[in-house]
Amino acid sequence: MIYHIASRRAWNEARAQAVYRTESLDTEGFIHCSTDEQVVAVAENFYKGEPDLLLLVIDPEHLTSDLKWEPPAGRTPPGVPEGDLFPHIYGPVNLEAVVKVFDLQSNPDGKFTIPKS
Repeated sequence: MIYHIASRRAWNEARAQAVYRTESLDTEGFIHCSTDEQVVAVAENFYKGEPDLLLLVIDPEHLTSDLKWEPPAGRTPPGVPEGDLFPHIYGPVNLEAVVKVFDLQSNPDGKFTIPKS
């Protein structure tokens, strides 16, 4: 499985449109995702203090868009080993590929805990 952090608003829009897109798909050509080992570091480095987040669990076997494993599109976030590759989805996410959706909230200390199924 791969993971994507989304706002509740963006997920609600995706459900209404039957496809999930992000701004990065238009500006960078892909949707940023993480592995289970990377997602906490990504959340803590890029989403700290943001309310109303969701964690989308995506099954790559069900994606209709291309998935590529690449270096991060910028700096490697602290907490992720240098040289780790990240999953990038080159196209919109078909909703059938999203197998679970969890609320993603930080603890009072600002740290994230990733829900387990």
